[in-house]
Amino acid sequence: MKKVAFHTLGCKVNQYETGAMEKLFEDRDYSIVSDTEVADIYIINTCTVTNLSDRKSRQFIRRVKKLNEEAIIAVVGCYAQVSPEEIEDLPFVDVIMGTTERNRVVDLCEMAKQENKKFNIVKDISTNTEFEKLEIDNINSKTRAYIKIQDGCNQYCSYCIIPYARGPIRSRDLEDIIEEAKTLSEAGFKELVLTGIHVASYGKDLKDLALIDVIEKISQIDGIERIRLSSVEPNLIDKEFMERIVKTKKVCDHFHLSLQSGSNTVLKRMNRKYTSEEFEEKTSLIRKFMPYAGLTTDIIVGFPEETEEEFNETLEFVKKIGFSKIHVFKYSPRKGTPAARSKTQINGIIKNERSKSLIELGEKLTEKFNSKFIGQSLEVLFEESSQENILEGYTTNYIRAKVHSDYDIIGDIKKINIVDTDGEILVGN
Repeated sequence: MKKVAFHTLGCKVNQYETGAMEKLFEDRDYSIVSDTEVADIYIINTCTVTNLSDRKSRQFIRRVKKLNEEAIIAVVGCYAQVSPEEIEDLPFVDVIMGTTERNRVVDLCEMAKQENKKFNIVKDISTNTEFEKLEIDNINSKTRAYIKIQDGCNQYCSYCIIPYARGPIRSRDLEDIIEEAKTLSEAGFKELVLTGIHVASYGKDLKDLALIDVIEKISQIDGIERIRLSSVEPNLIDKEFMERIVKTKKVCDHFHLSLQSGSNTVLKRMNRKYTSEEFEEKTSLIRKFMPYAGLTTDIIVGFPEETEEEFNETLEFVKKIGFSKIHVFKYSPRKGTPAARSKTQINGIIKNERSKSLIELGEKLTEKFNSKFIGQSLEVLFEESSQENILEGYTTNYIRAKVHSDYDIIGDIKKINIVDTDGEILVGN
C-alpha cells in the first residue's frame, strides 16, 4: 500500500484541513503513517503567523527529504499562499498549493511523480468568495470534534498576515454544517467546537444568517450535548446573542476573547476594532448570563512603540477582568504587515521581562479562578487517561479536571465532586 505522511503546523483550522486531506488520500487507497516514517508522499500543511512559523516549515521540508529522497513533497497552506516564491527556491518541493483547491492534492502529487514535474497552483485569493468544501470522516476518537464553519478574515490587524493568506470571509452553507454535525453525533461525539479563521464573522457574506443561527440549529441535534466556540471577537457579544445561546442549554460557558492589549493606544495601533472599556462591557455581559464562565485570552507584549506605561495598563486591565487563563505572545515582526515596518521595535530583553510578568500574573489568576470550584460538583467530558486509572477531561468552562476511576469513562460526561486543585488542574472524586 502506498504511504503518505502529514505534518501540520498552526491552528485548529489547519488540523481540520489536514484531516480532510487525509480522507482524500485514504479514499485513493493510501495508508496514513507518522511524519517520522518513510513515506511515498509528505504533505506539509504550513502556518505563517510568524517568521518563525515559516522557518519551521522550511526545516521540516528538509528533514522529510532525508527520510526518503524519492518521496514527493507537497507544501500547502498559509505559508505557501503568502510566499510561494520562497518555496519555489527549495529544489526538492514537488507541489506547492495555497489555501484553496486542496481537493486536488492527491492528483497533483501523483502527477508530479509520474511526470517528474513541479506543480505550483497558488493563485490570488483576494477576491475569493467561495467557501471550499472539505469532507472529514476519519474519526479517531469520541470526545470533542471540530467543525470548520467559515474561512477568511476582513479585519486586517496591523500585525497579522492571515487576511493575505486566507482571503476575505467566506461562510459555509448552513445545511452542509448541520449534515456534518449530525454525522459526528452519530459517530458518538458529544461536544462540537465551531472553528474558522474569524468565526464571529459567520454569515456576513450570506443573507439573513449569523453565527447564532448555526448554534441554534446544531443545538437541536440529538446526541450533541455541548457546543463550544473557538476564538471570537468581543464585538460578537451582545444581549440578544447571550439570551439566545443560554436558551439552547448546550453552549459551553467558556469564551476565548482575543484581547491582545489592555491599552487603548496600543489597540488603536494594532487596528483592533474595540476599546478596553468595550471589552470590559462584553465580559460583564457574559458573566451576567453565565456567572461561572471561563474567560481566556491572547495578549501580545512588546508591540512596536509599547511603553512601560502602556504595558502596565495591560497588567492592570488583566487583573480587573480576572481571566481564567491567558496566553502570552512576545511580538514577532511579520514581514508584509504594517507593524513590521515600524521603526520603534521593542528590545528583546524588555519583551522577555514583560512576558514573564504577564505569565506570572496569568498563573495566579488561573489558580484563583480554579480554586472557586473546590467543593462544587462539575460535569466533565473525559477525553484521555493520563496514567493508570487516572482519567482527565474538561468542564464546560474549560478547566482541566482529573479523577481516579476503575472504569473506562472516556467519551462520557460525568459529574464529579471537586476536592482540590494544583493550580492548573481540578482534582475530583
